[in-house]
Amino acid sequence: MGQALPKPGLRPYLPADTPMLAAIFVAAIEGLTGEDYSEAQQEAWAAAADDEEAFGARLAGQLTLIATMQSAPVGFASLKGADHIDMLYVHPSVAGQGIASMLVEALEKLAAARGAKSLTVDASDTAEPVFRKRGFVATQRNTVTINGEWLANTTMQKALADAAVPGGPS
Repeated sequence: MGQALPKPGLRPYLPADTPMLAAIFVAAIEGLTGEDYSEAQQEAWAAAADDEEAFGARLAGQLTLIATMQSAPVGFASLKGADHIDMLYVHPSVAGQGIASMLVEALEKLAAARGAKSLTVDASDTAEPVFRKRGFVATQRNTVTINGEWLANTTMQKALADAAVPGGPS
């Protein structure tokens, strides 16, 4: 008989998570983005985790959720302000198992609870299909410079179904 996959969980970010999330960030870039970005682009992008203190400060300054399997972090996502997804990274070993969608869905609910009418993201070419499947629509194509390398991404937006607080005035 086959074994059931462990059910993923969600929890808030803690400062002690920084080294593990930095490792997931780098692994996701190196292991998942090769079809969309060159090796030089990947290295420049992944270098954002080299300064672990700054990386941790970025995570701590946003609403960051961690996806876990058997209590171990396997991915994370962060909401900047009330209505912008800043980061979404999943370890390559669990890619395609719904972890990214679970994280995005949780951020959608939190953004709506914070009163956001819509949610935006600057999605990498690799992540764009994940957001498209969740109802995000491309609004513009961007080019960003990271550590001297040019990378393309797409700004996407999704209207949140019901941003009104349950039981509150509509």
